[in-house]
Amino acid sequence: MVLSDIDIHRYLAEGKIRVTPELPPEQFGSCSVDFRLGNEFNVFEHSRYPYIDLSSKVALEGLMRRVLVETGEPFILQPREFVLAITQEKLELDDDVLGRLEGRSSLGRIGIIVHGTAGLFDPGWSGRATLELSNLGRMPVALYPGMRICSFTFEQVSTRVSVPYYKKPGNKYAEQDAPLASRLDREVNERNR
Repeated sequence: MVLSDIDIHRYLAEGKIRVTPELPPEQFGSCSVDFRLGNEFNVFEHSRYPYIDLSSKVALEGLMRRVLVETGEPFILQPREFVLAITQEKLELDDDVLGRLEGRSSLGRIGIIVHGTAGLFDPGWSGRATLELSNLGRMPVALYPGMRICSFTFEQVSTRVSVPYYKKPGNKYAEQDAPLASRLDREVNERNR
C-alpha cells in the first residue's frame, strides 16, 4: 500500500524514512515527496567511443565525462540525449519500506524523462538517487540544480526483508553520492572469467 502524506510524516518522525537535508513543506504531496536536482551530471562521450561493449576492459565509468554545474546556471539537455544526474537529497529506507522514484508530470509534458527503468529503491537503500535523464522532445531544455526534478512514493513491505539492500552481496550502488554509471559490465565480466 502506498503511504499517504500523513504516513510519510510519521515514518520520517520515526526514522523509518530518512531524508537529508530536511524537506520543506512545499516538497510534500498527498502521497509523495519531491526531490531536487543536484549539480553533478555524467555525460556519455559518444564522440570518443563508437558503442558500449559490456565485455570490454574499459569500465562504463570511463565512457562518461563528469559535468559540474554552478548554482544558478543551467544544464542544457539536448533532444534525444541521455545523461545521468543525482538528487540533492539523500534517502535512507528502513528494512521494511521501499521507495519508488517517479517522474514529475510538469517535466514529462515537455519531454523530460527522469528514469528509464530503475525506479525501485529496495528496503535498506541508502544514498542519493541517480537519475536517468532523457529529453524525448525536439527542443533543448534547461535544467537547473535545485529544481524539483522527481517524486518518491513509499510502500510498507509486509515484513522486514531478510537481506536489505546494504547487506545484499554484490550490491552496486549502496551509499552512492554521485551519479554512477551502470556497473552491469562487472556482472558480464565476472561471468566470462
